[in-house]
Amino acid sequence: MILTVTLNTALDLTYRVPALTPHASHRVTQVIERPGGKGLNVARVLAALGYETVATGFAGGATGATLRDQLASTPVRDELVETAGPTRRTVAVVDTASGDTTQLNEPGPTVTAAEWAALRTRFTALLDGARAVALCGSLPPGIHVGAYAELVRLARTAGVPVLLDTSGEPLRRGIAARPDLVKPNADELAQLTGAREPHRATRDARRRGARAVVSSLGPEGLLAATPEGVWRAAPPAAVRGNPTGAGDSAVAGLLSGLVDEAAWPDRLTRAVALSAATVLSPVAGEFDPAAYEELLTRVKVVEEAP
Repeated sequence: MILTVTLNTALDLTYRVPALTPHASHRVTQVIERPGGKGLNVARVLAALGYETVATGFAGGATGATLRDQLASTPVRDELVETAGPTRRTVAVVDTASGDTTQLNEPGPTVTAAEWAALRTRFTALLDGARAVALCGSLPPGIHVGAYAELVRLARTAGVPVLLDTSGEPLRRGIAARPDLVKPNADELAQLTGAREPHRATRDARRRGARAVVSSLGPEGLLAATPEGVWRAAPPAAVRGNPTGAGDSAVAGLLSGLVDEAAWPDRLTRAVALSAATVLSPVAGEFDPAAYEELLTRVKVVEEAP
């Protein structure tokens, strides 16, 4: 099975409005509610692709109960740890006229030392039988910035490949623990390394401890620096739609390729195709299966000089 970790889960709300205008009242035409947080998004995509997936992290309060009720209707196995504080909400407001999305993210509950200890115990037990693990998203209040570094070391000790997808100081600490793969976007990578040029930034990130670095370049696709080579992968054309969850779908593609022991070009093809198919989906954070299958044949992957 594939294990995903979401320390700052969320109940995602998507509002669709005809046009979003500042300082004005809006009539909402559609409301969609679903379990969210980066790792849960990854788990949902992997499950839709047919992979056995387990999700752990934190959930609490009325919003946490709603999240878990909705997660129960999916193939993802719930191994979330209960918190006294309520799970946060995130609100995405989609302007249907322009296709643009405005995101509002709450900070999350304050996690206690006892709750963090319970998560570590649950995570360690779940590593037995895991083929890969993804550590995804922001840290809720109360969790120290070295939390992901701790979990990376636990996974490495258990011999389980680990992907890290976070930002800021948690990324800086986590990458020093030597994860198998990190997937920052261009801004997160620049913040980590101080370099804006993508090739230099990915090289610098690898030197900091990651075995491989896959950087998201937005509409231009992905740049991967790996022990086996350097590749750039891009969709066949610009894709317009709702980008919510597109990066998480890319992580799911990379993880599926990892557990299938696919070559890097195939992993990147899956990641870019899933990301683009998510942008094209009418529901935020879901992917269009037909678009995904069609895009798999059209993603462009080019090997570049180191």
